[in-house]
Amino acid sequence: MKLWLALGAGTLAAAMLAGCGGDSDNDPVPSTDTPAVSGVQLNFMGRYSTGQFDESAAEIPAYDAGTQRLFVVNAQKGALDVLGMDDPANPALVDTLTTSDIAVGTEVNSVAVRDGLVAVAVQAPLKTDAGYLALYDAETLEQISFVTVGALPDMVAFTADGQYVLTANEGEPSDDYSVDPEGSVSVVDISDPRNPVVATADFTAFNGQEDDLRDQGVRIFGPGASTAQDLEPEYIALDADGATAWVVLQENNALAKVDIASATVTDILPLGEKDISQDGNGIDASDDDDMINIRTFDGVVSLYMPDAMHAYSAGGDTYLVTANEGDARAWGEDNDAYWGTEGAGCAGDASQGFVEEFRVKHLVHADGFDRRCGDDLPPQLRALGAGGLLNPTTFGYCGAVDGDPGDCREDDVLGRLNITWTEGYRTDNNGDPVMFTAAGVEDPAGDRIMYDTLYAYGARSFSIWDAQGDLVWDSGDAIEQFLASDDCMAGAQRNIACADYFNSGHDEGSDFDSRSDAKGPEPEGLTIGTLGGKTFLFLGLERMGGILVYDITDPTAPVMQDYLNTREDWVTEDTESVLASAGDLGPEGLVFIPASDSPNGKALLVVGYEVSGTTAVYEVEALRD
Repeated sequence: MKLWLALGAGTLAAAMLAGCGGDSDNDPVPSTDTPAVSGVQLNFMGRYSTGQFDESAAEIPAYDAGTQRLFVVNAQKGALDVLGMDDPANPALVDTLTTSDIAVGTEVNSVAVRDGLVAVAVQAPLKTDAGYLALYDAETLEQISFVTVGALPDMVAFTADGQYVLTANEGEPSDDYSVDPEGSVSVVDISDPRNPVVATADFTAFNGQEDDLRDQGVRIFGPGASTAQDLEPEYIALDADGATAWVVLQENNALAKVDIASATVTDILPLGEKDISQDGNGIDASDDDDMINIRTFDGVVSLYMPDAMHAYSAGGDTYLVTANEGDARAWGEDNDAYWGTEGAGCAGDASQGFVEEFRVKHLVHADGFDRRCGDDLPPQLRALGAGGLLNPTTFGYCGAVDGDPGDCREDDVLGRLNITWTEGYRTDNNGDPVMFTAAGVEDPAGDRIMYDTLYAYGARSFSIWDAQGDLVWDSGDAIEQFLASDDCMAGAQRNIACADYFNSGHDEGSDFDSRSDAKGPEPEGLTIGTLGGKTFLFLGLERMGGILVYDITDPTAPVMQDYLNTREDWVTEDTESVLASAGDLGPEGLVFIPASDSPNGKALLVVGYEVSGTTAVYEVEALRD
């Protein structure tokens, strides 16, 4: 009889938290004769390869200790690959778990496992329809039950006491924005796994508060959307007692705080901005200068916009650690009707989509917006004015004067940087844009908008926040600085200079500096593990690849421990042609397996790589003084 069935979910031991694995500390108490753990090092053990390139064939892994199985989201199949971990150096495909028993055309988005119970977030065939939470037996793979949750459940997590499973229901709009479901968090009581009970934490209580929330820094900007429609839950972190959840609202640059017992959103916490003008917060802003150039820029800020997030305890308090990926809102970008046709009066159809990303060089060109008609000019931006200006008081350092951006829009300065056009322009008390002439003179009859600040995507860092969403620590520009340094070496044998491939993309070779104009190395996935009483962060860099390890035991003073990047081929442009030897590209989800649960008695880290379609296994070696 299964443990979850015999004892009931509420009485089980510590959970594997979140869709990317757990952070429970099951390490045995070290004896007084054993030297203390001073740090950790990652060692490559082996991998399972799907043989599928750039098809998201390995995304989110979760581990069941009882069966020694990995459950890996394979978006290419829309299913779960079940891998045997008897020999961690050679994970092998055991079976594939599909959700066609729920409905034809459903897709698996996320998975979490706890004591033989597999929880799966299932997307409906039409993503704007309500999705499902399904429960399966980890050994037999038989369905136990399923229930309806919100639209596009994108992440799933168990509470520490095992009583609840939560799903983050993103509620993305349709590509033409004609349907925009409400975002929500489903709180599913699984005390009886065969009869789950769903409660919904929604955002309807915040409808009508859009202006106040915007003033606080919450990004609410979808066309005609209410708060509940515009907020898009992405990721869930849970406290140790199962009372509170924090939910990432990535595109909105905020967190939601949820009381689990009552399934109520109690607060929305804006995350604010990172000032790129400050020393230690620099970025490389250009992909077109053939060099590494990490520097500060006045008038530029970045939005944290995290993806993955985990909670942990330190000194009796709860802290949240986030991977600050950044994510632009873009729907209908492949619809020609949205963009319009060059020479047709910029008659793009704003009802056919919404794209907020735009390059600085096109935003502030002296000839205005119409030169981009039929190419990449969002009709919503064109509706604001005929062109954009830079505030010369702020941007004078790169040559901006009234009506002329100077050198600021040059490719080796700010021109290549991707920013959001939806923020940073000057507005009046009603929130309407203040208009200027093309010469930069404020005039209600003018047709230009003035940008005082440029908002970039993602902080290119990881951050630690307190339970109220206040920033405790941020890694600043440490990630890019490390990747540019002589200390950074890639490859399983640590024999490839990272600086030679700085800010590379993850799907082709010889791609030096290609991501600098966007979100840099793009921290995306993370998990937490404990060894010897210390807490360690494992952070995946989606584009550059590799796993950074930090000791975050003291949330105010994290210390870097290691970096391992098992991508082996960096030069073959057609990476798919050398997939078998390319190594691991595009880390997505991570799970830490404590030594007490591991098949070989060693602490392990498992990472799903969406581009190479591989699931890699690493030993987490404890270093001792």
